[in-house]
Amino acid sequence: MPVLARLRERFAGDRPLEGLRVGACLHVTAETACLARALAAGGAEVGLCSANPLSTQDDVAAALAREPGIDVHARRGEDVDAYLGHVEAVAASRPRIALDDGGDLIAALHAGGDDTVGGLVGATEETTTGLLRLRRMEAEGALRCPVLALNEALAERTLNDRYGTGQSALDGILRAANLLLAGHTLVLLGYGFAGRGIAQRARGAGAAVVVCEVDPLRALEARMEGYEVMPALAAAERGDLFVTVTGSRSVLGAEHFERMKDGAVLANAGHFDVEIDLADLRALASGGVRAVLPLVDQYDLGGRRLNLIASGRVVNLAAGEGHPAAVMDVSFALQALAAEHLAANRGELPAGVLDVPRAIDDEVARLKLAALGVEIDTLTDAQREYLRDWRGG
Repeated sequence: MPVLARLRERFAGDRPLEGLRVGACLHVTAETACLARALAAGGAEVGLCSANPLSTQDDVAAALAREPGIDVHARRGEDVDAYLGHVEAVAASRPRIALDDGGDLIAALHAGGDDTVGGLVGATEETTTGLLRLRRMEAEGALRCPVLALNEALAERTLNDRYGTGQSALDGILRAANLLLAGHTLVLLGYGFAGRGIAQRARGAGAAVVVCEVDPLRALEARMEGYEVMPALAAAERGDLFVTVTGSRSVLGAEHFERMKDGAVLANAGHFDVEIDLADLRALASGGVRAVLPLVDQYDLGGRRLNLIASGRVVNLAAGEGHPAAVMDVSFALQALAAEHLAANRGELPAGVLDVPRAIDDEVARLKLAALGVEIDTLTDAQREYLRDWRGG
């Protein structure tokens, strides 16, 4: 992770987070450990909990817990109560900056009232799901701190969503179920940036891709890219593999399960395990449920069998190793620079969901290009002047 390594080196000298406590609700992986160490090098005390009960790497959590200035509250496979308890433990430590993945930590800080949210300088959020929650809080006047919409930073959407999720979601599915994509039909529910990446890589592996969308512009774009576009009920009869990546709930439910062919595989690449309606699936499984592979449960719907990967949790982490380090290098460099920006501008930013400053995007992109050994052109003074002058032709 060369970009984050360069930032860690600078942070160690500049100490931009000196005296601040940073609370992070992120996937506890080796890549996240590099971010935690960079923040600590910048002077922060770090409290870390997991954003998903199935994404924690226990050896990483144990190693981080031995690092000075870093507290870890996470273990793989924790139940819902333990998960919420860990989030609340980080919130109770009263962080000044919160780095979130899904909005749970920011919600917990607000639930604690002035004791926990009163001293909050600001936060970041790196998922579509989390930003939906935070924008609802903002609309209701409940959001009391500035939140940088990291998920919508240009570098994040390009690297993390399209290339990270596009590759890692399919990697998790293939590891868990050992499927052949070529010659089969993948039904993709959601054609946002992450959905685009999944569709592109599935088509490259030989799958026929059907897209289901509620946004007319995204549906039109999918059609212009050459994918079939249709309602989910119609697609239910066609798919061999179904992948949800919408940020919404119950996008696949009883009416879809009843139309699916025997042997269909279901996977979720969205943040929470609500996109596939698990209650509906259990209710229809008159023939019972059995584990057919370590990460695949088979639901017998009276002769038709549907196979669910990783209990409907985010498949790239629950069934794989998540995004490659080269992708998380960019995501976590954005997190580190966003934390630095919040610290440098404490008390000056308004409460609400805010765009990531373009200068942060540009710095991360420059560092990533340098790490790849790529050089680019720069504008001349005359070109800059031309672009600023509306009188020119």
